[in-house]
Amino acid sequence: MRFIRAIPAAAAASLFPTMAMAHTGLHGDGWLAGLTHPVSGIDHLLAMVAVGFWAGRIGGTARWLVPLVFVGVMALGAVPGALAGTVPGLEAWLAASVVFLGLMVAFEVQLATLPAALLVGCFAAFHGLAHGAEMPAMTSAAGYAAGFLATTAVLHGLGIAMAAIPLRSIFVRFAGLAITATGLVLAAG
Repeated sequence: MRFIRAIPAAAAASLFPTMAMAHTGLHGDGWLAGLTHPVSGIDHLLAMVAVGFWAGRIGGTARWLVPLVFVGVMALGAVPGALAGTVPGLEAWLAASVVFLGLMVAFEVQLATLPAALLVGCFAAFHGLAHGAEMPAMTSAAGYAAGFLATTAVLHGLGIAMAAIPLRSIFVRFAGLAITATGLVLAAG
C-alpha cells in the first residue's frame, strides 16, 4: 500500500529535472526504497524503459540478454556505489546514457546482441553506482537492491512490450528524440 501512495510523488518528481537529479527523500526503507528509486528520477526511468525498447526492437536473443546484462551489471555497480557514496560527475554519465539510448531508439540502430549488451552494460555500471550511492541510510542493503532490481526488470519489460507494438517509424523516431532531448536537458543541469 505504501508503494501505491509513493507513485504520484515519484511521477511528480520525474517531471522536473532539478528534482530528478536528486532522488532522495521519496523513499521508504529497504525493499520499498529500492522499488521506488528507479521511478523517482527521469534519468533512471527513461534509460531503463529505453533499454527494454531498444532490445525489443533488435529482437532475437537481444530481447532478453541486453536487459539481463543491464540488471546484472547494475547490481554489481551498486556495491562500490554503496561503499563510496556520492561519485563526482556521475549525473553526467546518467544523462549521457539517456542521450545515447534515445539515439539508439530514434534511429532504430540494429546492433548484434553482444555489442548492444556491452554498450548497455557500460551505462548500467553508472546506474548501479547511482543506486548504491543513493541508498537511504539505515536501510537493508539486500532489500533495497532486490527492490531496485525488480523495478528495473519491470521497466525493461515495459519497454520490450512497447517495442512489440507495431508503430510507424516516425513515432519511434519522435519518442527516441524526446528521450534524447530529455537527456540533453539533464546534462545541462
